[in-house]
Amino acid sequence: MKRIFVFIIFVNIVSITNAQWFWQNPLPQGNELYSIKFISSTVGWTVGEVGTILRTTDSGTTWALQSSGTTETLHDVSFTDANNGTAVGWAGTIIRTTNGGTTWQAQSSGTANYFYGVSFTDTNNGTAVGFGWNGTAWVGIILRTTDGGTTWTSQTIETKNVLNDISFTDANNGTAVGDGGIILRTTNGGTTWQTQTSGTAEDLIDVSFTDANNGTAISRSTIHRTTDGGTTWKVQSSGTTLSLHAVSFSDSNYGTVVGDYGTIFRTTNGGTTWLSQSSGIGMYFLGVSFTDANNGTAVGGSGTILRTTDGGTTWTLQTVGTTKTLYDVSFTDANNGTAVGTGTILRTTNGGTTWALQSSGATNYLSGVSFTDANNGMAVGGSGTILRTTNGGTTWTSQSSGTTEWLNSVSFTDANNGTAVGDGSTILRTTDGGTTWTSQSSGTTAWLNGVFFTDVNNGTAVGARGTILRTTNGGITWQAQSSGSIGMLYSVSFTDMNNGTAVGSNGEWTLFPPTILRTTNGGKSWQAQPSGTSDALYGVCFIDANNGTAVGGGGQILRTTNGGVTFITEDNNNTKPQEFLLQQNYPNPFNPSTKIKYTAPPNLPQGVALVTLKVFDLLGREVETLVNEEKPAGNYEVEFVGNNIASGIYFYQLKTDNFIQTKKMILLR
Repeated sequence: MKRIFVFIIFVNIVSITNAQWFWQNPLPQGNELYSIKFISSTVGWTVGEVGTILRTTDSGTTWALQSSGTTETLHDVSFTDANNGTAVGWAGTIIRTTNGGTTWQAQSSGTANYFYGVSFTDTNNGTAVGFGWNGTAWVGIILRTTDGGTTWTSQTIETKNVLNDISFTDANNGTAVGDGGIILRTTNGGTTWQTQTSGTAEDLIDVSFTDANNGTAISRSTIHRTTDGGTTWKVQSSGTTLSLHAVSFSDSNYGTVVGDYGTIFRTTNGGTTWLSQSSGIGMYFLGVSFTDANNGTAVGGSGTILRTTDGGTTWTLQTVGTTKTLYDVSFTDANNGTAVGTGTILRTTNGGTTWALQSSGATNYLSGVSFTDANNGMAVGGSGTILRTTNGGTTWTSQSSGTTEWLNSVSFTDANNGTAVGDGSTILRTTDGGTTWTSQSSGTTAWLNGVFFTDVNNGTAVGARGTILRTTNGGITWQAQSSGSIGMLYSVSFTDMNNGTAVGSNGEWTLFPPTILRTTNGGKSWQAQPSGTSDALYGVCFIDANNGTAVGGGGQILRTTNGGVTFITEDNNNTKPQEFLLQQNYPNPFNPSTKIKYTAPPNLPQGVALVTLKVFDLLGREVETLVNEEKPAGNYEVEFVGNNIASGIYFYQLKTDNFIQTKKMILLR
């Protein structure tokens, strides 16, 4: 189902990967990026998940993908000139380029530990920091090279704290920061490291020095500044309660800090004052509708609506009268369309030039919408909600569904015949325009998230645990098909009885990698197609056997013109959401405790909301309930202690009546 909330900061790009589906938004890819390094006003690199490396030579106007030769997450990158650079990451990964990234060569670190930071001052002298297992505990590590990475040597430090970043200004002077407010300083290239007093017990996650004296370190919530090489550190106010992630200074005065949800703060006086700047952040898209090869609309978080009239070559942000999440959209021609969301229905009759709010009388989430012409449409949502219009949404009438299960998707082939699916393996069928709805036996216990009919008889439903169901008799019987997936399928689109595509995530949670499945024989067999992305896909729409678009987390839009043999990507600039916000836990990985922050928005209908925050294991079993009470607007922090659970991947989920968001965390002992 489409009750999902996912964010990712993105960079504006124009490149193509050789995966079977190509990015169309953001370009050239949408994997999470963790570090960026510019060696001039025009030339820079950024690195991130799945070994992603991007390069720009025009100040970031365009970015090109580079082949890193690894699929490990890369956490930091350091260049000393246009040719020589080093990137580091998980599993002891260190890679080196001497030609600006045209080729990257793996270097032996002699360890399988985790690197979070790297700093080179010239082509030979560099230092990497992170954490590793010493046989009894996770401890901070520092490796040093004086020959460009041909050899790396471990250095002795007097701390067990995880180290998160490192900044050298020359071959001798460097500073490392880490968990528990630890700051280490060297003036002899790391031969010895001295502990400095930071004045905080918060984990320090990033540091930037411009010379031997002037430097700035940040924690998730504070900015720390020194002008004497770290002898003293002073706290500076950023004016935000959102988590901070990175800091970079170009000289002793000019610096930038970035954080959650596109937060950017800029200083021109060494941090005496910090001013907020506007950023474009890649949100998540949940629904997409194309009426022909050129005209399409994508909808998602914070009332975001994007429109294309050229097959996705360009996407334009449209103005709407809501900041609420939009879950689905249905167009019947290039002009007439309807989007639905959190108690919201929007209607356009001019291709989205203007959108008008319609009164439905419903306060529940609306998860799915289907129009068969400009007048006749159906919307479904929470607590078995079904709404019907026969006049293009001028009026909406509530219909009796006979269920209180959440309905996630609906598909009509004409004004009378339609099917809705939802939680609890629910399938409902009408042949009289919704006057009566009849429950059908699905033969499964899985949630059903998406449904699509090509005619009155032939339809396909998809859902949890890789479930795909097929009917050829209008739902009188449903047959299970083998998808080859155990993940969550969110959406499905067919253009005829044979050709169809289903999308989702390769696991029961949104944070698993995406899944694209394709059939050309009515579902007798399904083939997995690579997407080239690390975010789940929530919506898909094909207008013929070849031309299709998939949308999902990280603001991603993928486009194919050959049935998924290859796919394409573009840009969106969205504003900060006005809904609940769940932040990434910190530290992560953690042992044994970590903190989770979340925000309740000021626009709660009753002034408060019933909030639950729970921890689950990989199998979806509940581990612990951290919060289960009414909360007013505000910022909250909860500590999770994993003393009694094994090392591994866990998920924490924030849930209210109108919001669900899940994030991943890792316990490492």
